Amino acid sequence: MNQQPQQQVQIKADDQTAKGVYTNNLIIGHTKEEFVLDFLNVFPPQGALVSRVFTSPGHAKRIVKALEENVKKYEKQFGKIEESEAPDGDIGFKA
Repeated sequence: MNQQPQQQVQIKADDQTAKGVYTNNLIIGHTKEEFVLDFLNVFPPQGALVSRVFTSPGHAKRIVKALEENVKKYEKQFGKIEESEAPDGDIGFKA
C-alpha cells in the first residue's frame, strides 16, 4: 500500500471562542443534507441558545463514534457515568 504522510493542521481560535460556553441541553434536527445541533443553557424558567453547529451526515456519524469512544475512556479512568434525568416541561424555541 502507498500511504501518504499525515498532514498536521494548525487550528486558530479567537479568545472568546477558545473560552468555550457551558451547555446542559441539546436539540438535534436534520435534513437529508445536514444535521443541526443547537446547544442550550437552560435554567428554568428560561434558556438560551449558546451555539448552533451545522454538519454533514457523514461527519455527524463520526462525532457520535468519537463521543462513544471518549465516554468509554472516561468511564475506564473515572468510573461509570450516571445519566441525568431529562428536564421536565416543554423545552424549545418560542416565537
